[in-house]
Order: sequence, then C-alpha cells, then structure tokens
Amino acid sequence: MELIAFYIFAAIVTVSALAVIMAKNPVHSVLWLILAFFTSAGLLVLIGAEFLAMLLVVVYVGAVAVLFLFVVMMLDVDFVELKKGTLNYWPFGALIGVAFIAQIGLAVFAREGGNTATFNPSPNAATNTEAIGQVMYTDYFLLFQLAGLILLVAMIGAIVLTLRYRTDVKRQNIAEQTARRRSDATEAVHVEPGKGI
Repeated sequence: MELIAFYIFAAIVTVSALAVIMAKNPVHSVLWLILAFFTSAGLLVLIGAEFLAMLLVVVYVGAVAVLFLFVVMMLDVDFVELKKGTLNYWPFGALIGVAFIAQIGLAVFAREGGNTATFNPSPNAATNTEAIGQVMYTDYFLLFQLAGLILLVAMIGAIVLTLRYRTDVKRQNIAEQTARRRSDATEAVHVEPGKGI
C-alpha cells in the first residue's frame, strides 16, 4: 500500500509541477503550486517525517500567499476584473481541495499499514522534531543563519521592487527637516502701533 501511495503522490507532484510552469493564468499556477506542496508533504508523511511535512505546508503554503501578493502588486492586476471571474475558479479550487483531503487520507492510511523500517526519521531522539533540532542547531548552525540572512535580503528586495513613488502623496523628508534653520521657519515683521499686518 505504501508503494502504491508513493507512486500516486509522485505522479501528482510531477503533473502539478509541470502545470505550474505551463499555466497561463497566475491564479491557476499558484493553485497547482500549492497542490505540489501538499503532495510533497504527503511523501514526507510516508517516510515518517511528520514535522517536515507540517513545516512544508505551514511555511511554503503560507509563503505562496505572500508570493502571490507580490506578483499581483508587480503585475498591476485589475482587481475589478479579477473579482468578476471569481466564480469561475470555484470548480477548479474545489477539485484541488478534494485532492488535498484524499492525499492526506491516503498518506495516513499507508503510513499506518506500511513498514517504514528503511528510514529512521528520528535517530537517537524521541521524535523527529528533536532530531532535526539537534542537527540544525549543532552541525548546520552557520548554514541555518546564512539561510535566514538570504531570506531577509530577498524580502527587502521584494519590498523595494514593489515600492512605487507617487508625486501626489506628501512624504516626510528627514534630511530637509533636520537641515532646517530658524530663519527658514520664522519671519520678523515690524508692526507699527495702531496698524495691523
């Protein structure tokens, strides 16, 4: 049963990965990408790495939403037109949702009934979460920190790329404010008695 589940998941990952790059609609492409992530998580469940499967779903599927947000910001997608076709995506989204549920059930069923003695996800540890923590924060600590710095630079780059400068919006100029002198802000006016300004 475990071997059959592996072949099913592998086929779905391959097809969905091809659909990501071949889809003309960016919404369809993101949905295929999420399907690929969920199916990859199913493969991780099959080998007993439940923590990595959960991490893949939480981090990557969450990151896809942010990625799609940046794509929408950079492509100047018309939201009115996008909302008009929302109902057209329901059948496609429902189909992928059913596939998610079926994959989770198949992975759990194959994991319970299969034999995973060929891979030990938690060597010398009670759980695979503890094993990953031991390896990540001892042997690969420097690489883990470098990956965090790379992600930080990527996030700053995405923000800079999507930042648009608008001339019709008043902005605060810190350099101009700190360089301002008293003579620039005030004016001494001599008023004669009995006359206004």
